[in-house]
Amino acid sequence: MTKFVGRGEPLDSQGVAEAAELLGIPATVLWAVVTVETAGCGFMQDRRPVVLFERHEFRRRTAGRFDVSHPDISGSPGGYGPAGKHQHDRLGIAIQQNRKAAIESASWGLGQVMGYNAALAGCIEAEAMVSQFCRSENSQLIGMARFIRARGLDKHLKQCAWADFARGYNGPAYAVNRYDAKLEQQALRFASQPMPDLAVRSIQLLLSYEGFMPGPVDGYSGAQTKRAIARFRAANRFGEGEDPDEKLLGELLARLPSDTAKDLSFHG
Repeated sequence: MTKFVGRGEPLDSQGVAEAAELLGIPATVLWAVVTVETAGCGFMQDRRPVVLFERHEFRRRTAGRFDVSHPDISGSPGGYGPAGKHQHDRLGIAIQQNRKAAIESASWGLGQVMGYNAALAGCIEAEAMVSQFCRSENSQLIGMARFIRARGLDKHLKQCAWADFARGYNGPAYAVNRYDAKLEQQALRFASQPMPDLAVRSIQLLLSYEGFMPGPVDGYSGAQTKRAIARFRAANRFGEGEDPDEKLLGELLARLPSDTAKDLSFHG
């Protein structure tokens, strides 16, 4: 079964700057979109990208052939089940039936871009988009920005027209989950407090890969993050202390697997 495990590189300042520039918006607005869409993190603890498998999309792409035999992965909207591993399990079952349709029927990464929107995200095809998204959160964020711009939704973000953006990004039922209100709330929050520290956020994500639970991957170093840092240092004889620093970040980044994949999926 396909694992979808790549390097899992955390988001950095270059990725944020490029995405914000593509959209012509301040970082506060960009962070609002990221936070509301995936709680701010594009990878799970096993370095697989966050996904949500949409069984109604799989039904559409396979003409309902698997509705009876596999109702969990082919049917009416809904029936998602829990987030995380369960979504990859559903995706894996769908891939056994029809790989192309399955990958196109899942949303991927930070921005939860649907596989069938790969071209709008600047990629050749869904497989290529997923390959990029497995590699880094930068790729995920830039893909999301390209999708937003291709759909003409950047104009709504520039105007902070939250309902218009939510309608275009999440569909006409956006109000059920209050996407517009959540976006506005997060934008106001980021405008009135320090922005997430990307180095801290990277350390949090990388610590989660190592099995040390730092709490939310949010770029703010709270008590749980500090305890995780102290435990990692003690377990690996990597000095003492509970504060994040560049040396710790370098050590954690060095533990990521090498990346030998060709960077061919983006175009235009």
